[in-house]
Amino acid sequence: MKELPTKEVAQLIHDIKVGNTIGSYIITSKSLNLFKHIINEQNWKHADALMKIVRTQGHLLQSALPQETVTTNIARRILKLIREEFELLQAKVHQINDDSQASLSLHKLVTQTSECDISIDYSKPQKGLREALLDHLQEIETELETSCENICIQAEEHIHSSEVILTLGHSRSVEHFLKRAIKKRQSLTIIIAECAPDCRGHNLAASLATGNVEIIVIPDSAIFAMMSRVNKVIIGTHSVLANGGLRAACGSHTVALAAKHYSVPVIVLAPMYKLSPVYLCSYEQDAFNLVGCAENVISYDSLAARFAKVYSPIFDYVPPELVTLFISNMGGHAPSYVYRLLTELYHPEDYVM
Repeated sequence: MKELPTKEVAQLIHDIKVGNTIGSYIITSKSLNLFKHIINEQNWKHADALMKIVRTQGHLLQSALPQETVTTNIARRILKLIREEFELLQAKVHQINDDSQASLSLHKLVTQTSECDISIDYSKPQKGLREALLDHLQEIETELETSCENICIQAEEHIHSSEVILTLGHSRSVEHFLKRAIKKRQSLTIIIAECAPDCRGHNLAASLATGNVEIIVIPDSAIFAMMSRVNKVIIGTHSVLANGGLRAACGSHTVALAAKHYSVPVIVLAPMYKLSPVYLCSYEQDAFNLVGCAENVISYDSLAARFAKVYSPIFDYVPPELVTLFISNMGGHAPSYVYRLLTELYHPEDYVM
């Protein structure tokens, strides 16, 4: 039987594809509201039925929007949440019904997932599961709303007065992070690579321009030449892959390689909802990259365009060995620690939707 998206899922896919919904935070927020609606409105009787619904819609989102991993990340997180809430409610029932088993702690039931998953039957109806899930989803929504602020608070720990910072393009997280640093530190110099052909770095420069900071906008070709003067590189990312690598804006690999040559630390701002348990299997895979319009690279009616094939990729892959530190709403982590964060956020059975 062919899987069909719900009306809300189809609308979200349409909005993202036509450009009505832009930005990882907005897409994540809308995805969370979508699954909250599914949990609240769908007629499911037990946890197993709900997990099948969430997995089906998550798979449809992944198939339609392979580059927007945040939609599937929310589905994976909700699947783990369903398991945890079901097991907690089951443990409470067992404690009440069987006083002889009072010594069996709730902590043991929750932490020993490898043993419990085999014996727990998710097809049993569980009273109070819907309400518990909705309450927990409200906590996740609050976490999303405060994630940017929690990242910005850490700016004072990583940026000091009179430093030279280099960034690329325009990231919402980087913009707020640097604004916080500008308020707290003196005599900062911020170098912004324009990130051609869209040149979104100009938007970031206009947003940061104030009287107490020096803003320098450079073309992408000058990144290596300027890197020797830089103290830190701070960039955003579209998603963090399972090995600690990045799917980031095109040009990020150039920045990271130049920073590696001059031993400049590369700090990546990445909220936890961007952490995805997927790998780059091949540079040729369609699910990893997107090709943008080449009109900004070379005019379509020019003579050269008749004899050339022009590609304008949207993303770069940055391997983990070029990244020094991730800063998330949960603190700073090395790329080698990503595997641990994955186990905290998602259940291993949900890595593949």
